[in-house]
Amino acid sequence: MTLRPLSGPEELALFCRLTYVLDHELEDDLATGRRVPRWMWVALRGDRVLARIAWWTNKEGGEPLALDFYDLDPELPADESAEIGLRLLETATAAVVPAGAERPEYGRFLPPDWHDVPETRARLETLFGALERAGARPLVERLRLEWRPGTAVPEPGGRLEFRPVKDREDLVTLMAPVLEGTLDAHGNADLASGLTAREAAEKHYDEEFAHYASPREWWRVARLPETGEPVGFVIPARNNYHHTIAYIGVLPAYRGKGFIDDILAEGTRVLAGENVPRIRAATDLANVPMANAFARAGYITFERAINYVWDAPGGTDS
Repeated sequence: MTLRPLSGPEELALFCRLTYVLDHELEDDLATGRRVPRWMWVALRGDRVLARIAWWTNKEGGEPLALDFYDLDPELPADESAEIGLRLLETATAAVVPAGAERPEYGRFLPPDWHDVPETRARLETLFGALERAGARPLVERLRLEWRPGTAVPEPGGRLEFRPVKDREDLVTLMAPVLEGTLDAHGNADLASGLTAREAAEKHYDEEFAHYASPREWWRVARLPETGEPVGFVIPARNNYHHTIAYIGVLPAYRGKGFIDDILAEGTRVLAGENVPRIRAATDLANVPMANAFARAGYITFERAINYVWDAPGGTDS
């Protein structure tokens, strides 16, 4: 068995002998520098691909930010598949992630019914088992949501008025209190790591929002018409792949009053007004109030996602 990175983009067809829902993005990712061949590894027996793994970044020349491809040959026995997967994971990580650096989070998209289909669940549990043997732990399972054209968008109800976000400070100042008491697992993980709520908000802005090429004028702050007091905010945007409700929050003093519906409707109106082909969103499975708000707004669950993290930094010894 050979474990090695791709020699170049010309080996993309080899990498795609195993399949995953993001395969269609790989060619453009390679062309734009969001992926590089040395971050794309395969385990080979002859010309048979037994496993594959790849990391992603958000810009050309960036560090690997996410581990988002990790696939095992479904025709192999589970025990053999797990061993090969673990060896590939350890070997590739040691080559891609600098020793002492934080290991990028692993994320995988899943069928919405993956828990209920024995064959699908068994294959995924083999994969997750290899991750856990390598020191990872599950952080969160999420709902992936989609709004489609033709779905009704409520007219403004008058309870709130909206203004554009002024600048980074304007948004960070609102995000910080939203993170306190959040039901979002990633937000709570940032706080548990020792970051203050403001530091976590700054990190989120700088690592994600600052890279959106879509107009900042789409971003909205919700406020009370009578006083101008801010109630929450929503970030409609376009990432590298889709239009999305990137973030939505209600300030603690105004939670439980139904304002989330008005704020989500505004974000949806902004993007629907651009005649986008779809709007994507996601929320943690445990964040029932947010999931219910998306359902009321006509968003459907088309997939789930799961995220694994490594609490201990550093590469492997393999």
